[in-house]
Amino acid sequence: INVCLEYIMIGISTTINEFEKLGLNPSLIRVLEEEKFEKPTEIQELTIPFVLDRKDIIARASTGSGKTLAFGSTILQNTKKGFGIQALILTPTRELAEQISKALNNFSKYNPLEIIPVYGGISINPQIKNLRHADVVIGTPGRILDHLSRRTIELKHLKTLVLDEADRMLDMGFITDVERIIGQCPKTRQTLLFSATISEDIVRLSKKYMANQMEISAEEYVDQAKLIQIYYDIDDSLKYSMLKHLLQNEKSKLVMVFCNTRRNVDFVANNLIAMGVEALTIHGGFSQEKRNKIMNQFHSQKYHVLICTDVAARGLDIKGVSHIYNYDIPKEAKEYIHRIGRTARAGKEGKVINLVSSRDYENFTSVLRDNSLKITCEKTPFVERTMTKWTPTMRGRGSRFSNRSNSNRGRGNANKDYGRNYSRSNSHSTQGNRNREEGIPHRNRDYRNRNLRSQNNRNSRSRYPNSNKRRY
Repeated sequence: INVCLEYIMIGISTTINEFEKLGLNPSLIRVLEEEKFEKPTEIQELTIPFVLDRKDIIARASTGSGKTLAFGSTILQNTKKGFGIQALILTPTRELAEQISKALNNFSKYNPLEIIPVYGGISINPQIKNLRHADVVIGTPGRILDHLSRRTIELKHLKTLVLDEADRMLDMGFITDVERIIGQCPKTRQTLLFSATISEDIVRLSKKYMANQMEISAEEYVDQAKLIQIYYDIDDSLKYSMLKHLLQNEKSKLVMVFCNTRRNVDFVANNLIAMGVEALTIHGGFSQEKRNKIMNQFHSQKYHVLICTDVAARGLDIKGVSHIYNYDIPKEAKEYIHRIGRTARAGKEGKVINLVSSRDYENFTSVLRDNSLKITCEKTPFVERTMTKWTPTMRGRGSRFSNRSNSNRGRGNANKDYGRNYSRSNSHSTQGNRNREEGIPHRNRDYRNRNLRSQNNRNSRSRYPNSNKRRY
């Protein structure tokens, strides 16, 4: 017994010493010990000493590599409770903001701070209340800008700014929002930028807003030696049948099935569920509360299949994923790499299966231009055709998925003289349709067309040419 206890104590001591060498304080090391952190990851070893030394860092690191602790160390050790918002972490997605918030709350167990996640899709009022006492804020660019415009967030005490998954934020079109937020931060601050890929836009952003930044790159967290990548070239009509066949015959743990559209997510998931496969779905059309609930269920492994769009391809650290299915092939190799990064992590084995049909050829050709990807062709097995039980419906009239008859009175019809207009004269009809094409809200169209209606009042059949009421 004494020998066993001595061995355990030596193991704990070794773990503590490795993190102590990086400069972490005792309260944080105590949490790491309780969470059974064995040793620092590569990105943690490379960045934490410089981060604690208040250097600006631009680091290339994949999801799951331990970067939350890497940038969280300086935040947790240099933030004092009750002195305003001293750290701001920008993330591309709500799920990632929630994930980082939970991790930092856990790391700060023995040095509690007010760590507040801020993102859209939920009521802003509780956030306004919580921000009054916040020490650390993790948020998406859109909602942070919303609070800045309302003056419900104050950044004058900010010490550390973190841009997590920076490449994803730029891909999603947040570059302008990010720069506006940076412009509201104090010039004297520490800026940390973490990204899976370092593009020209990332380099430009770092040069513009960082001072004497250090560039650090960690090896890929995905073990390529333990990652099998294959594809099946199949007929369009057999794609779903092939997916069902593989799900039933492949030995797997957690499975993620990626689709390019919400419509395909619903199609695949609803048919699998109708056939007895317990599956979860997640895409950008769900409320934030529902998305959080679904991810918690998948993390708990109560369900083993998740059908999703790329909302789940970045940032989320999901352990135990053995298989990735690309039901739809992404448009770029970069997105493909983000998807397959969910498996073969931390020494575990993983498999990626691509279902390639004629409508995927162009995308798949683009993916294969990346010479680092080793994807082999597999002979397609015999697959019994499965009759789908659920077919998606599309909005609008005359759709092949709709039972409604085609009518020339439908909104958006090619016949511009029909539809929802503010006047029945030809000139007004044309203007009304132009408004719809430009996406102008209904309540604003009358104001825009008021002068036009007044000028053409004689030609109009409208009884109330200057009225704000819409005529249908």
